[in-house]
Amino acid sequence: MDLFTPTDTPGDAITLAHYAERAYLEYALSVVKGRALPDVCDGQKPVQRRILYAMERMGLAFTTAAGPKPVKSARVVGDVLGRFHPHSDQAAYDAMVRMAQDFSQRYPLVDGQGNFGSRDGDGAAAMRYTEARLAPITRLLLDEIDEGTVDFVPNYDGSTQEPRQLPARLPFVLLNGASGIAVGLATEVPSHNLREVAAAAVALIRNDRLSDDELLALLPGPDFPGGGQIISSAADIREAYLSGRGSLKVRARWKIEDLARGQWQMVVTELPPGVSNQRVLEEIEELTNPKVKAGKKALSQEQLQLKQTLLGVLDAARDESNKDAPVRLVFEPKTSRISQQELAHTLLAHTSLESSAPINMTMVGRDGRPVQKTLRQVLTEWIDFRLVTVQRRTRHRLDKVLDRIHVLEGRQLVLLNIDEVIRIIRNADEPKPALIARFALSDRQAEDILEIRLRQLARLEAIKIEQELKQLRDEQKKLDEILGSPAALKRTVIKEIEADAKVHGDERRTLIQAEKKAVAEVRIVDEPVTVVVSLKGWVRALKGHEIDPATLQFKSGDALYGVFPCRSVDPLLVFGSNGRVYSVAVSGLPGGRGDGQPITTLIELESGTQVVHYFAGSPEQVLLLANTGGFGLMAKVGDMLSRQRGGKSFLSLEPQDHVLPPAVRLPEHTQVACLSMTGRLLVFALDELKLQSNGGRGLTLMDVDAKDPLVSVATVGSAVKVMGLGRSAKPKEEDLKGNALAGHVGKRARKGKKVEGFPKAQRVLAV
Repeated sequence: MDLFTPTDTPGDAITLAHYAERAYLEYALSVVKGRALPDVCDGQKPVQRRILYAMERMGLAFTTAAGPKPVKSARVVGDVLGRFHPHSDQAAYDAMVRMAQDFSQRYPLVDGQGNFGSRDGDGAAAMRYTEARLAPITRLLLDEIDEGTVDFVPNYDGSTQEPRQLPARLPFVLLNGASGIAVGLATEVPSHNLREVAAAAVALIRNDRLSDDELLALLPGPDFPGGGQIISSAADIREAYLSGRGSLKVRARWKIEDLARGQWQMVVTELPPGVSNQRVLEEIEELTNPKVKAGKKALSQEQLQLKQTLLGVLDAARDESNKDAPVRLVFEPKTSRISQQELAHTLLAHTSLESSAPINMTMVGRDGRPVQKTLRQVLTEWIDFRLVTVQRRTRHRLDKVLDRIHVLEGRQLVLLNIDEVIRIIRNADEPKPALIARFALSDRQAEDILEIRLRQLARLEAIKIEQELKQLRDEQKKLDEILGSPAALKRTVIKEIEADAKVHGDERRTLIQAEKKAVAEVRIVDEPVTVVVSLKGWVRALKGHEIDPATLQFKSGDALYGVFPCRSVDPLLVFGSNGRVYSVAVSGLPGGRGDGQPITTLIELESGTQVVHYFAGSPEQVLLLANTGGFGLMAKVGDMLSRQRGGKSFLSLEPQDHVLPPAVRLPEHTQVACLSMTGRLLVFALDELKLQSNGGRGLTLMDVDAKDPLVSVATVGSAVKVMGLGRSAKPKEEDLKGNALAGHVGKRARKGKKVEGFPKAQRVLAV
């Protein structure tokens, strides 16, 4: 690659990094402004704008009630590619297809004839088969395009002109929304109801200080093509509109149909945006007939529970959609005695019948910059654009009116002196200068007189000229008023918006009614169980608390880590060597007399991370957590829970630190005991520590170093047990209480006092 400029001198060289940076920036700007993001003025991306303009120039716009005859889509695509958009023909056709789909756009801009795809993901027929013309509503985008309203720019090869924007009479960026991914930017603008958008725009024109509450009362939320119900609260919708970004919960709408002999069925008639009949049925098939996941030997406990839950309420599901009913999903309950609400809730919780609709109102503003905008900013910028557009249209029309008045005044003069005009034309070598000199005409008037037909000199024509002049002068007054008065300009825009809303407006399709999100719930019997964990990480849950550890069997080479008496509704915490805490529902653990299941199949460990400790118990149980560096904190079990298999980052560790076994705080415990490897013991008051629900590094429990790290912590009462190795490395235990314990009591973060007879200490416990 030649990195020199045309002068080809070393002084003008640029580095490869600089060249790549500049080239990528140019590419990014091209994608952002030239392909992916809509314009706030007309709501169209460049390819959409070019398709509409090309079709209008092909005579495919509605100018009469019957409308034009549609033409083959291939003709449209060819014209768009050849004149305006030199990109892939399939990309242009796909854009046109989307503009024709009533399930993709709230107000389709293209009237398609033939197979233009379906909600279930079926593609459109090839462009050689389908036909298309513009929909009637595109008049709001194209009618004023030749009235001086917008700027035109050269096309890609300079052979013709194309509009920079379309003179949109309504904010189409809100009506049809937009979706796109650019370089570093994305947009997801939902569709809205035309009448509501028009009412909000009119209100803002009349009062630019309209409050947010008043604006949202007129435009309460999105209106999706497929209907559905927005269940997010008014506060969530408000937050999304005021920030330009958010996520709304949308669910399907259904009805209950009563059948013979007390039977009934649930029929879904409207789906959330982006959800198809086929997708819902596929999700139900996956849940009721699950497949073993890659790398696993059997179905997981979660898969089995979901299957049992769904089959417990659902007997059959089928798609009865047809031409008359685009969406008709029928769900038959297991028995008629099942609660209708239970069936609906189960389906909503486990399928896309309830899903999220993102809002990200990023678009190209009037200043040409891609920015995430609030609802008020979108409407305000479009209103400014519309006021300028009407002003330009009015000035363009006024220029034509004044030109016509000027011509007609010249004709009036001719009719008063017709004989002399004929004589001058007959006798003069240069009649045009002669007419200008004799009657003080302008060049434009003289040219018109020379081109006039003789039959237009009749007496009747003079009456017509007088009538037309009167009409034109009346129109001139109105146009002058609009240009001279901002109030008159606003009245004109408001009048046109209200008229367009009356012609093209329709009823809202999406119901806005706040509801609680359907949460997937698995019914669990609350009963006593004992969680058994082996040293190699095999876990199981046995019923009851009367479990004798001596009777437990393990795989060869494995042994008991610990048993945890708890309830079936409690969680099992798994502590990783990286400070993350993973949680698994005890109800999801295998039971019976087998070896259990490896914990690594229930959680997702980061590379290089090892499982070091476990605990199972109530979410309200408080644990004391510490590391070998001497730091620690107290937190509830519930603070460490996470829905993610990847766990939750909770303990901050230095590279050389290790997590110590968690210590359970009992109500009768009032002190904390800390033990170092060389047998130093520090006991301090429990109230020197506070709960830290968000985790972290914690506080210094004991002053230790790398040669003498912390090895054990416990919450204790009035006595402690120290365990370790005595002389000759023999196991040793010693109970400390009264004066023997008092000598080790001090303030948090002190060094503590050595317990004699323990060359190597291992553990401290409450007695």
